[in-house]
Amino acid sequence: MKKILTIAIALLALNVAAQSLPGTSVRVFDEAVRTLQVYPASNPYLPPVINLNGDDRIIVSFDLLDYDLHYLRYSLVHCDANWTPSQLFESEFVDGFNYADITDYAQSVATFTHYYNYTFALPNDDMRITKSGNYLLKVYEQDDPDHVLFQTRFMVADVKVGVQATVTSRTDVDYNNEHQQLAIDLNYKPGTIDDPYSNLLTVVSQNTRTDEDHLLRRPTSVAVGQVTYEHMPQLIFNAGNEYHRFEHVNTGTINMGIQRIDYFEPFYHATLYTDEPRRELQHLYDQTRHGRFTIRNSMADDSRVEADYVITHFTLDAGGPLSGGNIFLEGEFTHGYDPRSALMTYDMSTGMYHAEVMLKQGQYNYQYLWVPEGQSIGLTSMVDGDKFQTSNQYFIRVYYRPSGGRYDQLVGYGIVYSGL
Repeated sequence: MKKILTIAIALLALNVAAQSLPGTSVRVFDEAVRTLQVYPASNPYLPPVINLNGDDRIIVSFDLLDYDLHYLRYSLVHCDANWTPSQLFESEFVDGFNYADITDYAQSVATFTHYYNYTFALPNDDMRITKSGNYLLKVYEQDDPDHVLFQTRFMVADVKVGVQATVTSRTDVDYNNEHQQLAIDLNYKPGTIDDPYSNLLTVVSQNTRTDEDHLLRRPTSVAVGQVTYEHMPQLIFNAGNEYHRFEHVNTGTINMGIQRIDYFEPFYHATLYTDEPRRELQHLYDQTRHGRFTIRNSMADDSRVEADYVITHFTLDAGGPLSGGNIFLEGEFTHGYDPRSALMTYDMSTGMYHAEVMLKQGQYNYQYLWVPEGQSIGLTSMVDGDKFQTSNQYFIRVYYRPSGGRYDQLVGYGIVYSGL
C-alpha cells in the first residue's frame, strides 16, 4: 500500500504544477491525442506568449490517432496569474463568440499509424482576444462539448514593463557549483504601475518545466519607474544538466542516439542507447532546445502528415534500484499526458530502468527527474546532476492588478539564458 501511495504522489507532482489547480493544468484527457504543441508562430522554440494586437500568433498543433475524421471545436478560459479562472465574463476577453471550429486538418499519408493532424492559429477572424493575461484553451467534439480532448495554456501580453535579467552561477548558496541565480530589473513609465510592492507578481520558470514556477510576490527595492528583484531564495534554481537528445527522422537508418530500429507489426520500435547517471561526470556542453521537440521525417515533403509513430524505448542504468522516490522522463513530449507513461520502471531481469513512449518521428530533448517520496518537485541531482555551466532558458512573466482591478494583466515578459 505504501508503494502505491508513493507512486501516486510522484505522478501527481509531475502532472500538476505546484502553484496551479488541477482543473487548469495542461492535460490530455483522450489518449488518442498525440504530439500536442503550442508555440508562437515566429519561433517554435520559445514559450507560448504573444503580444496583444501584435502580428504574431499562437500555433496549436496535434494529432488524433483514428481512421475517422473528428469535427472539433475550441474555446478559451481567461485565468489569473496563478491559473485560476478570472472574474471576467467571456464577452470581456473575446470579441464575438467564445468558440470556433477547427477547419485545418489533414489525414496521414503512407504511415503505419493512421491519424489526422489538426492545426490552427490564435487569434483569428473567429476568435479575437481583447485582454492580456493567461489563457486556458480547451478542445472538444463539436457535437459533444462535454467530451474535452485536451486543455493547454498560452499567454497574451500588453507590454507596459520592460524586463531585463542576468543569470550567474555565483549564487547566495554556492559558488560555481550546483545552482544558478537570477537578478531582475523591471522598467516602466512613471505612473503606469501603482503600488508595485503589492500589485505586481513576477513568475520565473526554467526551460519547459511545468512542475516548478518561482513566484516573486514582493520586490527587493522600488525606485521611480524601476523595480528590482535580487538576492532572493526564489531567484535560485538547481542548475540541472544539458538535455539528452535523439532523433528518429528516418526509419530506414540509424539516427542520432538510436541503437537500433525494428518493425514489429503494427509499429516501428526505436531503442535508444542506454543512459547512465551523469551526476559525477564533468559537464559537457551540448546544444539543445531546452526540452522541446521538432516533428520531422527526412524523407517527407510534409512531415506534419507523413511522419510515422515510433515506439521509443528508453533505458537507464542507475547501478541498481533506487529507494525513496521515482524516476520520470521529462520533456515537452511528456507534458499533459498520463504521467505513468513517463515513469521509469525497474526491471529485475535486466537490472535497469525502462520506459517506452509512442512518439512521432522527429528530434527530441529529454531528461531524468527524481521525485522523492512526499515531495512535489522533480530533481535533476539524482540522475543527470546539477552543473553550474548548464545552458538553461529562463522565462520571466510580470503580472499587474491595479487597485480595484478584476483580473491580472500580463504587462511584461522576457527570456534570459545561462551558460552561453
